[in-house]
Amino acid sequence: MATQLEVYKCNACGNIVEVLHGGAGELVCCGQPMELLQAGSVDAAKEKHVPAIEKTSSGFKVKVGSVAHPMEEKHYIEWIELIADGKAYREFLQPGQAPEAEFCVQASQVTAREYCNVHGLWKADS
Repeated sequence: MATQLEVYKCNACGNIVEVLHGGAGELVCCGQPMELLQAGSVDAAKEKHVPAIEKTSSGFKVKVGSVAHPMEEKHYIEWIELIADGKAYREFLQPGQAPEAEFCVQASQVTAREYCNVHGLWKADS
């Protein structure tokens, strides 16, 4: 049973989906069940993956890691998502860009998630 805002990945082709409306069925891709990604929140690796959320005058800035995450062709942050009072906002990134995103929204409760193409899904709550 899929729940709203869960993230799933196909281990055969690499498709990643986020659930917009939960249902009782199983998510399947390439003839096999998709893997529910569990977001990490503690990073012991040299590269830092946990998003850092900063409140700004216009909204929120999310940076990936206390040390900037690599943004190379083979290892980079694909996207950063802010869930603000239950609404989802996403910024897609490319190699060479800074591993950060700014969201011009006001909210009392926020969660940031990011996806590293090598190390998977990570999150932080504010």
